Amino acid sequence: MSQPQAVPAGAARAAASIEHPLDVALPYDIRPRAAKAVRDIQLQQFVANATTVKDRGRRDAFRAAFGARADQVRELAGRIKQHTLDHLDWYLDRFISAAQAAGVTVHLARDAAEANRICLRLAKDYGSKLCVKSKSMVTEEIGLVPELQAAGVETIETDLGEFIIQLDHDAPSHIVTPMIHKDRAAVGRAFQRELGVPYTEDPLTLAGIARDYLRQKYREADLGISGANFLVAKTGSIVLCTNEGNGRFCTSAPPVQIAVAGIEKLIPRMEHLGVMLKVLARSATAQPLTCYTHIITGPARERERGGPQAVHLVLLDNGRSEILREETRELLRCIRCGACLNACPVYRKIGGHSYGSVYSGPIGAVITPLLKGVANYPDLPHASSLCGACYQACPVKIDLPSQLIGLRQRMVRTRVTGWRERLAFRAWAWSLRQTWSYRWMAKVQRWALRRMARHDGLSGGDSTPMTSSGWIQKGPGPIAGWTSQRDFPAPAATSFREWWEGRGPSS
Repeated sequence: MSQPQAVPAGAARAAASIEHPLDVALPYDIRPRAAKAVRDIQLQQFVANATTVKDRGRRDAFRAAFGARADQVRELAGRIKQHTLDHLDWYLDRFISAAQAAGVTVHLARDAAEANRICLRLAKDYGSKLCVKSKSMVTEEIGLVPELQAAGVETIETDLGEFIIQLDHDAPSHIVTPMIHKDRAAVGRAFQRELGVPYTEDPLTLAGIARDYLRQKYREADLGISGANFLVAKTGSIVLCTNEGNGRFCTSAPPVQIAVAGIEKLIPRMEHLGVMLKVLARSATAQPLTCYTHIITGPARERERGGPQAVHLVLLDNGRSEILREETRELLRCIRCGACLNACPVYRKIGGHSYGSVYSGPIGAVITPLLKGVANYPDLPHASSLCGACYQACPVKIDLPSQLIGLRQRMVRTRVTGWRERLAFRAWAWSLRQTWSYRWMAKVQRWALRRMARHDGLSGGDSTPMTSSGWIQKGPGPIAGWTSQRDFPAPAATSFREWWEGRGPSS
């Protein structure tokens, strides 16, 4: 097997010149990216196939493990998280005390800038030059890697998917499967361009190349950075769940470890961890458990041969205290399993990058506007069909459809929604309140839509008044999105009510 070489400077510059998917202008308009994604046949195939398989696997895994009790297990997991959030101040104090007693240095960060400053200061204090990093959505959220690199700390993503994303100067498009939008040919090209190895599409060879490259980085690294799947309040433990073992290397090989975690990651005790691990693995990857569940309680002890000499934890707020208000608190139950993305028909069509943020899918459509401002992401609360598939998939039973509706109501109250749209919906609501206005508007709508339709005999041989006659191929306003992808059936010449009343008393 060819040994990977250092990244060629020209190739690195070429990768850096690619537009980063998270570089978006605010307020963010989802429509151009969504339209491009819908036309990308390869993306459609990759995302639809992968999410369908994962969603089916989740259902099968829950059914096999819990049978008829699956919903009760989800209810229990949701109650554990909700209880912790309802008493978060108490559990934070308890966790910090336990973590410090175990030898962890705990830092509190109000926002992304402060969290990055803490990490940069620690890297400088320890003289760090090479950092190996495990997969972490919260470090993506705060943009930590570019900050470290700008400060002269070489930082390598070690999760295989994240490593490939980093080589391509790309961004994750799925919470659990960051390179769901790429195939092995794209990986082969990235390795050839950035690592100087011969092109190959063989998965085992590609994995071997990555292993050889990363193993050397583990040996040389003087700093390891991770996120946290859970924080156990009673013991002060940091819990990491991975399938590749890279998380364990990152938190054991370097002499210094920094973990970055949102304040919502807390659970009360170890006995609650068993429940959360069971629903996390089955929801994310349809496994009974992840291959590696790493529990870190302080730095290495005196007689231990491996492990970090210093462990630091950065507890991040970054808008989470605002989400803690009663009406949105349940959103912080999220354990980042990605199940709602796999179940969502909208995510399956537009992929993760269309959301213009680290968090995509139904959960991203809610928490991104709350974390970064509803006015900055006005389209995301509408990036949902409200079909409820996300709620049925969520292992902690977050009512995402209700939260999406709540955000839409907030947008109207705060006038983020434009005046034309508000006026149109007020007129529609008014027309539905009285019988006469409802019937009159229905007649106007039917007349207008029938005038737009092509009447080319496509309605078949049925000539009853209730039969649609023709199709609208290019509609205005609200139906333009529909007709850009499919034809819209013209309404029948006679409504059902008119047809029923015309039958007379004898019929």
